[in-house]
Amino acid sequence: MGNLHRSGVVRKSNDSARLVITTFMGMLLGYFIGVSFPSVSLTKISLPSSLMSSFDFTFNDDRHSSASRSFPENLGSGSTPSTPKIYVPSNPRGAESLPPGIVVSESDFYLRRLWGEPSEDLKRKPKYLVTFTVGLEQKNNIDAAVKKFSEDFQIMLFHYDGRTSEWDQFEWSRRAVHVSVRKQTKWWYAKRFLHPDVVAAYDYIFIWDEDLGVEHFNADKYIQLVKKHGLEISQPGLEPNNGLTWQMTKRRGDREVHKDTEEKPGWCSDPHLPPCAAFVEIMAPVFSREAWRCVWHMIQNDLVHGWGLDFALRRCVDPAHEKIGVVDSQWIVHQVIPSLGSQGQSENGNAPWQGVKDRCRNEWAMFQDRLANADKKYFAQLDNN
Repeated sequence: MGNLHRSGVVRKSNDSARLVITTFMGMLLGYFIGVSFPSVSLTKISLPSSLMSSFDFTFNDDRHSSASRSFPENLGSGSTPSTPKIYVPSNPRGAESLPPGIVVSESDFYLRRLWGEPSEDLKRKPKYLVTFTVGLEQKNNIDAAVKKFSEDFQIMLFHYDGRTSEWDQFEWSRRAVHVSVRKQTKWWYAKRFLHPDVVAAYDYIFIWDEDLGVEHFNADKYIQLVKKHGLEISQPGLEPNNGLTWQMTKRRGDREVHKDTEEKPGWCSDPHLPPCAAFVEIMAPVFSREAWRCVWHMIQNDLVHGWGLDFALRRCVDPAHEKIGVVDSQWIVHQVIPSLGSQGQSENGNAPWQGVKDRCRNEWAMFQDRLANADKKYFAQLDNN
C-alpha cells in the first residue's frame, strides 16, 4: 500500500510539471504569432449579429463599472484607429466623414421633454409653421390671431421689444417657440432662424406681421384652398381700406382664389408679371416648403425690411402666374399699425419712424440694383459660353 501511494504522488507531480511546461510553450508560441502579424481591428471582421450584440452588451456593462471611460474610437493598438475611414461626397457639406445612416440634415421646432423615451415626446406633430414678429403692445391682436390656427400649426414669435415672459398669460404661449432679439425685422429673423433645413418638417410657412385682423380667417380652410388651387406662394385677400396698396391683393367676394388683376395703365408690362400677376405682398405671405427653400436664399442678409422681395418672389416658382395667388374667401384686414417704426432712432431732428421709412426706400433701390446686376452678369456668362 505504501508503494502504491508513493507511485500516485510521483504521477501527480509529473502531470503538474507537464501542465506547466505546456502552458509556457503555448504562451511563447502565441507571442511569436502575435508579433509576426499586423494588428487586426474588430471593425474589419464580420461577426455574427448575435455575437456582436453580446459584445456590445458586455462592453457597455463593463464601461459603467470601469474607473476610466473607454470609447470605441480609442480602442486599437498603436496609431491605427479602430473606426473606419469614411468619405461620402453625397452627404451634406461638412458631414462627408459620417456614415449616411446617421446623417440628419433637417430639423424642426417640435418641443422635446428632458425625460422619458424620445419616441414618446410628441403626441402630435404640427404640419405647418406660423411666425409673427411682435411687440407686447399688440399682444391682444396676436392672441386673437393665434386662436385662428389649430393644433396642426406650430406658433413661433419673434420679439423685437425683448419682452417675452409677459406672454405667459396666454395658455398657447407656453407651447410656442419664442425668439427675442431687440429692434429687428421679420426678414432679419427669417434669414437667421428659418433656414430651409430647419423648417423642412412643415408643409407651409406663414411669415406674418402683427397688425392683421383675422375675424374672417380660418387657417385650416385656407390650407385646403391653397392645396386645391396649387398655390406655392399665397396670401389672404385684403379687405379694401386705407391699408390697401395693390389691386392684386384686394379681396374679391365672388371667388375662392384669384391669380391676376388689372392695375393702373402702364403699371404692368406683361399681364403675367407683377403687380398684375405672380405677386403677393410681404405683410402676410405663405410659402410652401419648396418655395421657401428658394426664397430663403434670395433674402439679403443686410437688407432687413424686405422691400422689393414681393416683386421677385416669382423667380422661385414656375409658372409663377399659376402658382402665386390670393385666397379671397379667407381674408384679413391690414390694420396699418406702425409699431416697428417706433423702434427706430431719431436722426437730424426727424421722428424715429422717418428714418425707418427712408431705409425701406433705400433698400428697395439697392435690391433692384442687385437683381439687375446679377441678371446682367449671369446672362453675359451664358453668352460667353
